[in-house]
Amino acid sequence: MSGETPSCAGGQLGMDIHRASRGPYGVPDELRTLSAGTCMKTIDEHIQKDQSEIEAARAEGNLGKVRHLEEELKGLAEYKEHHPEDSHDPTPLEVYCDLNPEAPECRVYDD
Repeated sequence: MSGETPSCAGGQLGMDIHRASRGPYGVPDELRTLSAGTCMKTIDEHIQKDQSEIEAARAEGNLGKVRHLEEELKGLAEYKEHHPEDSHDPTPLEVYCDLNPEAPECRVYDD
């Protein structure tokens, strides 16, 4: 799998060699995934999807899922506030690093 980059194909996460163009932070433009494997192109789409999933989870009485999605939604909203000019759907690592720039996982070294 070396040299392959993940991409969204037909709504599913798949592997595609050297096809994905790179967006901000070196993330492939086609890679806009949620934990369920659905592809999102913009942060607004992701926010809308989370909001509708929260409503569905509340209707089911699945409070754990509601809490998880509300936390994810909070991070997305903060990311959008910090990057108003950027409409791409950030990866979970991008959101985490935006909220925790001092974390070891988020350090950038200029060698």
